[in-house]
Amino acid sequence: MTAVIEDRHDLHETARLDARSDSQGTASVLKALQLLDAFRDGGPLLGVSEIGRRVGVPTSTAFRLLAYLVEGGFVSKEGTRYRLGDKLFELGNQVALCRPKGLREQASPYLGELYAATGMTVRLAVPEGSEIVLVDKVVGLRTVPAPTAIGGRAPSTCTGLGKAMLAFQPTETVARVLQGLLPRPTRYSLIHPRLLQKQLIDIRSTGLAYDLEESVLGQVCVAAPILHRGVAVAAISVSARTHQTNLAQSTTALQRAAGQLQKTLGA
Repeated sequence: MTAVIEDRHDLHETARLDARSDSQGTASVLKALQLLDAFRDGGPLLGVSEIGRRVGVPTSTAFRLLAYLVEGGFVSKEGTRYRLGDKLFELGNQVALCRPKGLREQASPYLGELYAATGMTVRLAVPEGSEIVLVDKVVGLRTVPAPTAIGGRAPSTCTGLGKAMLAFQPTETVARVLQGLLPRPTRYSLIHPRLLQKQLIDIRSTGLAYDLEESVLGQVCVAAPILHRGVAVAAISVSARTHQTNLAQSTTALQRAAGQLQKTLGA
């Protein structure tokens, strides 16, 4: 009888240790993923202390987890600093947006034609909560600098792409964004919900959204949504320096490209 009790105790102790080990392993995996996320706004090369500070872990912990990431090819080490590894580029291009026949590939010809017709910077984005994620862009030697990198994020409320998509989102999504704090990257950004709501009504009527130096000073933009069953799943835009363009001259080409892409995605 004593042996049976001891066996049960051993089983319970083993189960407890296994559960603790699993919990610690899960925490380590989450921390390692957070280390990768530290590069989002931190620049291409970061030191271990900076990475640990951004994630909120001791330098020793960051150093240990980075060693595993380097071994797996997800992070590369250059001297005493780290950068994201090329394996992440390979994996990133396997997500639905970038896979063959995905949104990026299907949109590419229309973005190219739009650039040829307007000579302006062309962008493609998708909605992500109260932000947008830039999926692709087409630039030339004479186009306005495009500060947002592919894969980068920007607020919906002060970008033409964001407002074009926000205007065609479910009511509860719009209400949630309007109830939050509206970011103000420039002095022209809309920070009053009522004014933004009025703009969204106009966008639903015209199918066009404007960014008049609201996200970047000296840059203007006009965007059009890509709809699926009445909801915006993406948007495309053209942008240029404030003093170099008349946006109204580009809206026909923009809406034509958006309409063609919308039909392609619908098919």
